[in-house]
Amino acid sequence: MLSFENDYSRAAHPAILDALTRINDGLYPGYGSDGICESARAKIRAACGVPEADVWFLVGGTQANQVVIDAVTPPYAGVVTVESGHPNVHEAGAIEYSGHKVLTLPHHDGRMDADELDEYCATFYADANHEHMVFPGCVYVSISTEYGTMYTKAELERLAEVAHRYDMPLFIDGARLGYGLTSTGCDMTLPDLARIADVFTIGGTKVGAMFGEAVVFTNHGAFGKAPRHFLTLVKQHGALLAKGFLLGVQFDTLFTNDLYFHIARNANQQADRIRKALRDKGYTLTFDAPTNQIFVTLDQPTIDRLSAHVRLGFMEKADDTHTVMRICTSWSTTDEETDALIALL
Repeated sequence: MLSFENDYSRAAHPAILDALTRINDGLYPGYGSDGICESARAKIRAACGVPEADVWFLVGGTQANQVVIDAVTPPYAGVVTVESGHPNVHEAGAIEYSGHKVLTLPHHDGRMDADELDEYCATFYADANHEHMVFPGCVYVSISTEYGTMYTKAELERLAEVAHRYDMPLFIDGARLGYGLTSTGCDMTLPDLARIADVFTIGGTKVGAMFGEAVVFTNHGAFGKAPRHFLTLVKQHGALLAKGFLLGVQFDTLFTNDLYFHIARNANQQADRIRKALRDKGYTLTFDAPTNQIFVTLDQPTIDRLSAHVRLGFMEKADDTHTVMRICTSWSTTDEETDALIALL
């Protein structure tokens, strides 16, 4: 069976497996206080162009989102995201479980509109009873979005401006950050994103690591300060890895010689080939997305035919007879695997 159902089906990039083997005979302090983690932090700060950034390593995306949102959002407030946002749909209520309501706006092919955010906040504060309501306390967006689409730099700058005007930090979930920043037409670099966001994550789980996400507090302006005792907050959430050096060595490897973006670019190149083949063969692409996630609307006979040979991801029902399915490439997708999929279409 071919597998195009997600971007975390293979264990890890060979360079990470080699690095894990090399450090196996060493003895290291716990909880990310080791020299390997510090080396990884230094490389991430350099790549972001933010030497004062605070960098932390967590095990997975949901843990990172829950911990960050809980840490930066006041206890009386919620997090604003779009209806399709990961915290609202695919995190099993983790954000509400930690005490923060998810406040939703309409999505536009997965993206948040800054004017709608502005209107939402203005309407909230114009309500004479707003002290009795859940305040908007943080803004969450992701790169790429749940539908594989991308924000422009100007769109993110505008979201940050609105968020800050209403005393909220902008949190950018970068579980697929590598795929987003290397996608065709992206007008942002990692330093651009680090300048715009107050806090963001750099996904490892889906971009070459065995597991792990880097949380980056940019420490610029009034909203990018890392919360006091963040390590303690991570531990309160059960998200602190004792063997923190296992996270550090993975990010140290990914941010050596630009490996992170090099392998992410492969996923987009393979996805571009598949998108072209789908269009050439008359398939209906559900979203105009430039990243490694491809959404295609299929009838059930086509799904059954393809599913006999390839694992695809279910997204949502389009109507009574059609379903939106996801084809997802990864850092490890080969030319041969892509050729085989295209032949089946």
